[in-house]
Amino acid sequence: MTKTRLLLGAMALVFAGLTLPVAASASTPSALKDPRRAEVVERLAHQRARIDRASRIGAISLRRAHVLHAEDRAIRKQERAYAANQGGVITPHQQRVLNTEENAVSRQIAK
Repeated sequence: MTKTRLLLGAMALVFAGLTLPVAASASTPSALKDPRRAEVVERLAHQRARIDRASRIGAISLRRAHVLHAEDRAIRKQERAYAANQGGVITPHQQRVLNTEENAVSRQIAK
């Protein structure tokens, strides 16, 4: 019985982790009002899904997936900080900076 509960709990966490990007972007309506922020948030959600998929099929290790997720979280935190200093929007230059960082993570996923 305990093993079954642990397994079900682990499965619930995995499922919650897989649906988190959609929920996270939907729960930030201010990000969706600014098209530049919306693009960054959507791209981060897509990259999270790519990392999860690569981890599931064994293309990357769980440790590597954890590192890549941490990098994505840092980019999201930076995007929020930019927006907080600009009244809820990010500048085109800030978007280019974030895209450059996302490109680096994307290349790491593809390796």
